[in-house]
Amino acid sequence: MELQEKLTALQTAYNGIYWFVLFILALMLFACLIRAVKGPRIADRIVAVNMMGTMVMVIIAVMSLLLDESYLVDICLIYAMVSFLAVVVLAKVYMGIYEEKRHEIHDRDDVKETGDGK
Repeated sequence: MELQEKLTALQTAYNGIYWFVLFILALMLFACLIRAVKGPRIADRIVAVNMMGTMVMVIIAVMSLLLDESYLVDICLIYAMVSFLAVVVLAKVYMGIYEEKRHEIHDRDDVKETGDGK
């Protein structure tokens, strides 16, 4: 009987810790969302999106422990792959835009130097 009561008390303590961690992660997720929207540079936005993906994976893992459902770990792994691919695609698009702008500036400087544009 004592073992059952101790186990229940321990489970209650763990549940409290899980809810606290979920609350803190939700606050951090909101802060990353603000950085992703406001970020002064594109690189800041990409890092914020990557961090949001990581925090969502941690939230799913904590929910798996809280609800005692093992299938959520599989969902977490799938989400990790999707999040990684999303960040890679965002970085690739950003690099393409950066290269295009760099070539435009380089071409504009060449036109000014040769005097062809006047």
